[in-house]
Amino acid sequence: MDNLYEAIFKGNAPAAKVSVQEALNASRTPQEIIDSSMIPAMEAIGAEFEAGRVFVPNLLLSARAMKVSLDILKPLMVAEQSASLGTVVIGTVKGDLHDIGKNLVASMLEGRGFKVINLGNDVSKERFVEEAAANDADLVCLSALLTTTMGYMKDVVDAVHGAGLRAKVMIGGAPVTAEFAEQIGADGYSSNANDAVALAKQLLS
Repeated sequence: MDNLYEAIFKGNAPAAKVSVQEALNASRTPQEIIDSSMIPAMEAIGAEFEAGRVFVPNLLLSARAMKVSLDILKPLMVAEQSASLGTVVIGTVKGDLHDIGKNLVASMLEGRGFKVINLGNDVSKERFVEEAAANDADLVCLSALLTTTMGYMKDVVDAVHGAGLRAKVMIGGAPVTAEFAEQIGADGYSSNANDAVALAKQLLS
């Protein structure tokens, strides 16, 4: 399990694959592997990034190692879980091409047992509504990294609520604040991936 933590923290995807299989062979459950090694490793690399001790490439490599590990565990989790914690549609809003923070949140949510539909970046309000309706989403998560695109979040919030969907809307991103979330009628705001998972659970509880 220590090897898996180290592999994800350092962004070594091949080593992560080997370590996940070793943990499974040692009769560790998928959720135990995720909670004991994978989530803590992503939290640690996120903290290092926020402190300026690592950089974007490090985050990308760690996120890739996390994804590779999750891909091995997901089929087993489906077999052992009768239902997920909820369905999340997530994307970076129209006009914004930044993906890293949003992908980190998506990986963390998936690791905690949510079903995640990741729409990528530059996503229109129409697509958010369409995907949320098609997947009966419990939560729609919006990301923006530019002050010029964060205003579009209000358009998405209005579109989701206007469509009569039951999904709650959570927002995040560097220029976004709790006050802004309240102004545009979002149901919640998170400043980082760790808090996003806790907030998602809280909003759906």
